[in-house]
Amino acid sequence: KKDMIKTGGENVPSVKVERVIMAHPAVAGVTVIGLPHPHWTEAVTAFVILKPESNADEDELIRLCKTELGGYEVPKRVVFVDSIATTATGKFLKTTLREQYVNLYEGNE
Repeated sequence: KKDMIKTGGENVPSVKVERVIMAHPAVAGVTVIGLPHPHWTEAVTAFVILKPESNADEDELIRLCKTELGGYEVPKRVVFVDSIATTATGKFLKTTLREQYVNLYEGNE
């Protein structure tokens, strides 16, 4: 039950999307969350940390997801960040990201 994103009436396990993105050679870290969206309830959104000297853009990572995942599981956005806050045990703090990016899809229909 934990870490399910409800998007357009479907449930997406965030770990499934994270696994696909993590397989990209340029990706050092990723976490996937659902953010409020006016049309989809929640939009699948990936936050990615790239390895130093590595390049990947949003289109490339979304294309990768489209080859491995169902359409509703593919992130609507990929946001590149330098770091993601973690818990004492090294887990990404998804609640912090949700608060920071709560308005990312505002005005998107």
